[in-house]
Amino acid sequence: MMYAVADRLDPDSCFRLARAVYAELALAGVTAVGEFHYLHHAPGGRPYADPNAMGAALAAAAEVAGIRLTLLDTCYLRADVDGAPLLGTQLRFGDGDAMAWAERTSALAAALAHRPDVVVGAAVHSVRAVPAADMAVVAGWSADRDAPLHVHLSEQPRENEACLAATGRTPAGLLADRGALGPRTTAVHATHLTEADIALLGGTATRVCLCPTTERDLADGVGPGSALAAAGSPLCVGSDSHAVVDLFEEARAIELDERLVTRTRGHHHPAALLVAATAGGSASLGWPDAGRIAPGSLADFTTIRLDTPRLAGADPAGLVAHAVFAATAADVSDVVVGGRAVVTDGRHRSVDVGRDLAEALAAVVRRPAGVPAPGRGLTRPAGRPVRRPPAAGAAPEGPPPASAGR
Repeated sequence: MMYAVADRLDPDSCFRLARAVYAELALAGVTAVGEFHYLHHAPGGRPYADPNAMGAALAAAAEVAGIRLTLLDTCYLRADVDGAPLLGTQLRFGDGDAMAWAERTSALAAALAHRPDVVVGAAVHSVRAVPAADMAVVAGWSADRDAPLHVHLSEQPRENEACLAATGRTPAGLLADRGALGPRTTAVHATHLTEADIALLGGTATRVCLCPTTERDLADGVGPGSALAAAGSPLCVGSDSHAVVDLFEEARAIELDERLVTRTRGHHHPAALLVAATAGGSASLGWPDAGRIAPGSLADFTTIRLDTPRLAGADPAGLVAHAVFAATAADVSDVVVGGRAVVTDGRHRSVDVGRDLAEALAAVVRRPAGVPAPGRGLTRPAGRPVRRPPAAGAAPEGPPPASAGR
């Protein structure tokens, strides 16, 4: 389905979808998003008249949604670590080689230099998708501009096995050899690491972005978050596949998932998890002055209600723990980005998020017959009686018919 959607996206539909997704993130209390952007070209790999038309669409979408954007322009050159070429939809991802990627990305950075709410960073998609020699080019581009560098790292055991077979190095070791680790770099996932990998990431102060709901959804595993933090890697959280758009859930899952695999509690202090979801993420995305309320910091902040069922009666002395372990995105009431109110009383000020998401998805997702588009209910079969809720005090009618859906 991912490739089918990618086949249909063009700059206009990408703008509409990104606007809705970014506004959804803002509703959840997110003030900055890192877009791992590798859908660069038209079908077949043909560049658009503006080679950065897709990136420009994302930047325009972020402006309307009122969210800061770190556009992580992603180098993606091959299908696998064995050198398999890009085929089909993947041709849209590639620039041919890292030098061509750098030329196009430099033009994108120049075109967006006037936007104070946009940072153009870089990404190595993975050790699968970028040859070792080209990793050094991407890392050098990032270093020259002091720009963020992100990379999917050791998400699955197969990635490690294939990298070892092809290069004799783990993915973390290979990136270190090419100068791609360090404080500007964020390793996304970092789920299946050796002890030497953990020491390497921590010793270089490489950041680690854990995406627990995605790693759970894909059955990838639980990363060694506490060991990475102890080794010196600052943690942040992400929502890589948007299985869940809720950074409260992502933050507490770092602790709770480790409890499941270790059968012990207390790996991460609530305050550390809150930092991961705020200042840690901001720094990872190239906004070191965000993530805290203090003179001189960016005026980005989120307000959560304290009268919801999840937070009602919370002890003022324990609000950090209550927020991290009980709050959800539904508790967000107001969001301010750069001093501008983006969400007020739980409503986005410029985007009808539910409607726009439904319309944007309907335009690019083809569903099997009988499956409703987002926002549309199931039509009951002809001849079936309408089942209404029982009146107060009446007995329920029994279970709904087998064809009824959510």
